[in-house]
This record gives sequence, C-alpha cells and structure tokens, in this order.
Amino acid sequence: MLTTRTRRLTIAVTVTAALALGATACGGTTKSDAQKEGGAATAGKADPNAAMKRGLTVGYLPKQVNNPYFTSADNGGKKVLEELGEKYKEVGPSSGTDTSGQVSYVNTLTQQQVNAMAVSAQDPGALCTALKQAMQNGIKVVTYDSDTKPECRNAFVSQASAEDLGRTQVQLLAKQIGYKGEIAILSAAQTATNQNTWIGYMKEELKDPKYKDVKLVKVAYGNDDAQQSFQQTQGLLQEYPNLKGIISPTTVGIKAAAQYLSGSKYKGKVKLSGLGTPNDMRKYVKNGTVDAFELWDPAKLGELAARTAVALSSGQISGKEGETFKAGAMGSYTIGKDGVINLGKPTVFNARNIDQFNF
Repeated sequence: MLTTRTRRLTIAVTVTAALALGATACGGTTKSDAQKEGGAATAGKADPNAAMKRGLTVGYLPKQVNNPYFTSADNGGKKVLEELGEKYKEVGPSSGTDTSGQVSYVNTLTQQQVNAMAVSAQDPGALCTALKQAMQNGIKVVTYDSDTKPECRNAFVSQASAEDLGRTQVQLLAKQIGYKGEIAILSAAQTATNQNTWIGYMKEELKDPKYKDVKLVKVAYGNDDAQQSFQQTQGLLQEYPNLKGIISPTTVGIKAAAQYLSGSKYKGKVKLSGLGTPNDMRKYVKNGTVDAFELWDPAKLGELAARTAVALSSGQISGKEGETFKAGAMGSYTIGKDGVINLGKPTVFNARNIDQFNF
C-alpha cells in the first residue's frame, strides 16, 4: 500500500510544474470520481460510525505564520490533535500576500505525505492545482478562515455564516454613528476570499432603507500588514475629513487603525469596528477609542478544522451536504452546501464583557 502511494506521489510531483505552467487556477487536472462539479470535492461513501484513526498527521498552512490570530487558531488545532493521538505540524509564509509561497507549502505537505492539511487560502483559485494534486494523492483538504474554490478541497470550516459576519459588522458600526455619515472599509489583501465575501454582504446590508444616510466612500487595503494598515487609516482620514466610521474586518487592520485613532484628534469622534481579538483591542476599548467590535474564538476555529480533518481521514464524513459528525465537546456539526461547516455566531466585545476573554 505504501509503495503504491509513494509511486503515485512521485508521478504527481513530477507533473506539478508542467500543470502549473499550462493551466489556469483550478484547472489542469482531470475531474475524477473524487471531485464534484459545483460543490466540495468528495471521495467514496462516508460511515459516521467508523472508528477514528490514530497517528494521523495534519499539516496547518495559515495565510501568515507570524500573525497572532493564526497562532491562536493553529494552536487550537495542535492541542486537540495531540489529545486525540494525532500529529500536528505547521508551515507557511511570513507574508499574508505570498500566494506563490502558499502554493509551495501545499506541495511540501504533499511530498511529506501528510494525511490531511488545513489551509487558510490567500487567494480563492491560486492554490487549486496544488490542492487537487494533494487530494489525488489521498490527502484530505480542509480550508479554514478563508476558503478556496469548493472543488479544490473537501470541506471549509467557516468562522460563522459569511452573511452574518458581513451584515453584523455594518449593523454594529451604523448604530455607533447614529445611522448617518460617511464610512470606509479597511480590508486585508485585495484577493482575500473571506474579506471580499464579507464586504459583499456589507454592501448588500447597506442597501436597506435604514442606511439611506450612511455612505460607503472607499474600500482600502492594508494587506494584513500593521504599518500599511496604519498608513491606510491615516490616508482615509486625510482623504475624507467628514468620515464618521471605519469597519476593519481583519484583526491586523483593526488594531492598526485603533492605534492611529487613539493618538489622533479623531479619537472618540471617528468610530471603529470590525473583527479583532480581545487581547489586541482591550486597551482601545478601555481608553474610549473603540466602543464595540466582534469576532469568533480563533482557537475554536482551529480546533474544528482539526476535528473535521480527522473525521474526513477516518471516513466518518466525505464533505457531502447533510453529513453530520461529532466534534468532541464542541458538539455535533452538519455539513452545509458546498461542504461548508459554520463554527457559530460571532461574539460582540465591549467594555462590559471584554475582560471575560483572553485570546
């Protein structure tokens, strides 16, 4: 069995370069019975009563290895994998926009013959050829935090409903500015799948008549870099002197924006909300720079990605819509359309509850 898999792996690695040169993203591979057009890639029938396999190796590939958010998420995965008797490893680029680096790390994990990989994609299509090669070699692929195209993985563990996250961020900020004034969005990378999906729902939410006096003037990009996000915040306020609020759906961006606002004449006047961690944002909430923001628990997101990877590798699920699996103390989860698994509702943090959280 091992000899056969090794032979298949050698062939796959040999052709990877040729495929990358001759195919567009998510192209260049033959659709097999392990892939389903228009949905998550699936392979074989699942047995929810199958025994959990031990000694599996799950590789984590975050967008950026030195990002505190992903450190928390991946450590959540590491902890549960070790408790389950599995093996954990993490690889990844130091830049949140190094897409070619992510492709290289997917190939590295494939060559190392991990049983499964959990990937937060920097780009929805760029990793597809490499991820399909991994799946063809029997590796289960779970995306978490930021998705790729559904046919390029087995399941996606989403922080919450993308629609909930997009709409609630608008709702939170609009309430703070009294449903009136100019607002801007400070995003991460221009290609980030999750950011763009949330922003799409933000724009849909803003079409509601109750926001008729709220105007979105610009979407800026800080590339999940603290200095760039700080400068983008400064630039937004210079370009739009009447700006009333900023939504930053990225933990790096919201922290950098809060840092700028807290030391400027705009503190308390320009409202800031979005997605941040309590530890990053605590001092800005307490000094009056930020009223409220939201997020999920990244450690729980990483844990659910690990449990999903183990369930896939054990044959308990295949990624098909309607399948359910048990995620330990987290409870049972049902796979939705296109192989999406939602962690749960986001939590709103403010001065009343922020000291109850430590991440």
